[in-house]
Parts: sequence; C-alpha cells; structure tokens
Amino acid sequence: MAVKEIAIVAGEASGDLLGSLLIKSVQAAEVDAGFYGIAGPKMQSAGARSLFPMEALSVRGYVEALGSLRKILGIRRSLKKQLLARPPQLFIGVDAPDFNLALESRLKRAGIPTLHFISPSIWAWRPKRIRKIARAASHVLLVFPFEEAIYQQAGIPATYVGHPLAHALPEPNRKAARERLGLAQDGEYVALLPGSRLGELQALGRLYVEAAKHIALARPQTRFLIPLATRETRQAFERILYEADARELPLRILFGHAHDAMQAADAALIASGTATLEALLLDCPHVISYRVPWLTWQIMKRQALLPWIGLPNILAERTVVPEILQDQATPEALGQAIEELLANEEARMAQIEVFRVQRARLKRDTPRLIAEVVRSFL
Repeated sequence: MAVKEIAIVAGEASGDLLGSLLIKSVQAAEVDAGFYGIAGPKMQSAGARSLFPMEALSVRGYVEALGSLRKILGIRRSLKKQLLARPPQLFIGVDAPDFNLALESRLKRAGIPTLHFISPSIWAWRPKRIRKIARAASHVLLVFPFEEAIYQQAGIPATYVGHPLAHALPEPNRKAARERLGLAQDGEYVALLPGSRLGELQALGRLYVEAAKHIALARPQTRFLIPLATRETRQAFERILYEADARELPLRILFGHAHDAMQAADAALIASGTATLEALLLDCPHVISYRVPWLTWQIMKRQALLPWIGLPNILAERTVVPEILQDQATPEALGQAIEELLANEEARMAQIEVFRVQRARLKRDTPRLIAEVVRSFL
C-alpha cells in the first residue's frame, strides 16, 4: 500500500508541540503516512520533513507581523504552489490561523481535504472568523469542551478530541522534577516564562528580570528558573541580564525543561499563551502577564469578548489566576503578585484545586480520536 502524503503546517513552538503529538497519534494507529510542510524540531523528530523554517512564521502581534509580512506571504505562495502541483491526501493546519486558514481555503477549493487542528479563539475575540473557518476547513479538531456547541451551531464538521497536552503530560510530581533538575527539595523556586518566541523574549524578558530582582530583595531565599528553547533565545536573555545588571541574580537558565521547571516551581510568572495551560496541567500556581505595542493592544481590546486572556481563567469562567497586563505590568506589580503567592499557601492550593477540575474536563483518549478523524480522510 502506498504511503499517504499528509501536508502539515505549524507556526510556532506551541504548534510544533501539538503537531508532534498529532503525528505520533497517527503513527500509533498504524496509519502509513508521511508528513511534510512547515515543521519545528519536535515535529521533525516525530518524522515530519520541513520545507521552510518554522521560525519565519513565529511573529508576535499585528504591528510586529508587518515587518515580516512579505517573507511570510512569499513562503505561503511557494508552499501553496507546491501543494497544488502535487496534492497531498490531506492538509493539516496546526493553529497559526492567520497563515493556515487562507492556505486551507485555496487547497479546499482545489479538492484537497483540509483539517484544522485547534480552533482559533473565536469564543474570546474576532467571532466573525467562524465564516472564514467554514470556507477553509473540511473538519476541525477541537481541544476545549465549550467549543462543540459553537461549531454545531455554525454547521461546521468538528470533533472534540480533548487537549493533547492533558493526555500527554504526566501527573505532576514536584519532588521528581526537582530531582531531575538537581534542585533542593526544601528550596523556594520561581519559574520565569516570558514566551518561547524571540520577539516575546525581547519584549518581556527585561520586565521579568526586573520583577525577579524585586522578588529577590523581598525574599532572598528565592531562586529563579528560566527555560529557553533555542540558542538564540538563550543569547538574547544573557544580553538582557547584562543590560539589567542582573548577572548576580540567583537564576538558572535551563535549555528546554519547561515542564520540569513548572512542576518544580512554587510559583511562576508566565506570558499569556499555551504555557498558562501547561501550568494548569502541571499544578503550577502562577501569575499571567503580557505586553504588546500600543496599537496591537487597542485592536485586541476592541475585539475581545471575554474579560480574561489566560486559558485557566477562560476555562473556569472566573478569575483564578491574576492577570497583570500592559501598562499595569510593572516590575513592582509583578514582583508583588508573585511574593503574595509565595507567602500564601492557601492561595496556591486554591489555584491548584481549580486546575485539577479543569484537567479532568480536558482529558480524553486524544490520540485515538485524532487518528480516527485523520484516517477518515485517507
């Protein structure tokens, strides 16, 4: 039997992780398929062949994307031309809706089935995108339970598969994580996660370092962990430490190990995004913070439907995790929020109790459900 060709595109580190889990799910179901397209290191390790560097698509925010727009559009045109010239059995867009939905629309019109993995957050902002999704996707894989009703009402074929991370991540174990990282079991640790993309690190890294300096003054016993995924982000962060005169900060840079850092930490300061969901799944109490350029923030505010941006709060439909954003996100405010969390075990446990309820909602036999949908197109 000939190998089925599946084209797949992810646009950033979180999509790379989700794409790798999807590929492994299909492989575990003994579907004889080959994957190619735009893939990060995790997808490539799972067997995907990348035709273009995923980092070229990893752009943060409206304003920031303008500088890379010509390059991104050129990649999309080139990829579209290749896929139309040699059609795959299936195209899978992993998140990255601004890149993938337009590509999916063109491929779908050409008769190529399209599967979109992870719904754009139409429940949080830009709800009119549901029309674009209807034109683009033959089927959508949903990862949050409340999304089912939205897609049923819109008449778009969709399957709730649970969240792959809820299935893939182990049960949290702080003791084991600290042993793996060589940390003191009785130490006090704060994880800093300013984002996986270089642009996020450049925008938020100095803010997080200054917040850590504030915490260290108030709580000299605290040690800091920062997991960085690439050589570029590590070099950029080392420059930030130098510029902030923070090289004496009791901080350990980890190459990867973000999940271990979250499990090991007593608390974390995290940029809004998939990392906040990972913290929920790993029982990591945290504070959410984010900053974007003024114009990007104005656009986001006007299109927002919910009062929260953090996934733990959106899932719980109430404020469980503090969100300190934009102009309110000062080193003093962030430092004080983390200090209060460290000093209050009851507050940390209150977050964790909510996290465990939501984790149960997100757990399904995700690999089997994903593989069933993919197989139906092959």
